[in-house]
Amino acid sequence: MARAGMERWRDRLALVTGASGGIGAAVARALVQQGLKVVGCARTVGNIEELAAECKSAGYPGTLIPYRCDLSNEEDILSMFSAVRSQHSGVDICINNAGMARPDTLLSGSTSGWKDMFNVNVLALSICTREAYQSMKERNVDDGHIININSMCGHRVPPESVIHFYCATKYAVTALTEGLRQELLEAQTHIRATCISPGLVETQFAFKLHDKDPERAAATYEDIKCLKPEDVAEAVIYVLSTPPHVQVGDIQMRPTEQVT
Repeated sequence: MARAGMERWRDRLALVTGASGGIGAAVARALVQQGLKVVGCARTVGNIEELAAECKSAGYPGTLIPYRCDLSNEEDILSMFSAVRSQHSGVDICINNAGMARPDTLLSGSTSGWKDMFNVNVLALSICTREAYQSMKERNVDDGHIININSMCGHRVPPESVIHFYCATKYAVTALTEGLRQELLEAQTHIRATCISPGLVETQFAFKLHDKDPERAAATYEDIKCLKPEDVAEAVIYVLSTPPHVQVGDIQMRPTEQVT
């Protein structure tokens, strides 16, 4: 069913990073259901191709376009935006969802692990934001939207050493989103910026963080009833469905049973 307020986005293009699973896949599906053209990117696109086929067979009015992109490589990102420009005119919505965590603590973590997190969680998000804005500006798109999928870890630091550097990258996303909102105001554009910060979401995140300890990863999701990726996708649809004069700044969401 088409959602009220989403009609103006029909047939326009949204870029969703990290669309191969979890929150990104749920967001991509929700947007296709609302009739958007969605470029879903990830380092491997097998899962996105399967999702695209599912969306097509389900008769959703939009289209999902898989695109292979290594977000840790700026040249890959620039090439992707160039392809979107030449094949689909440009980006109207940019959803910076891709993120990663490595179990590298502040006292003994590897520099390479810190760099991996910084490159994807901060630099890739910033590059995609810049390129999306330039894409909108060159086509005189004044109602675009940039949505950063952040984390509650961007607002508080849990007492768990393996995610402290990850938290630092997410605090950066909080600052970057507010800085972006201020720069968009200075540019006198109506392009909007929103930060969505979910708490614990049941995805493969913990299994990738604790890849050498699957029991610990599984326990992460067993203690409480977690958010689902679809809950975050619903928040994205809400943000996009608000009237153009409404600025939704920061949405914080967590399971009802999650204390912090």
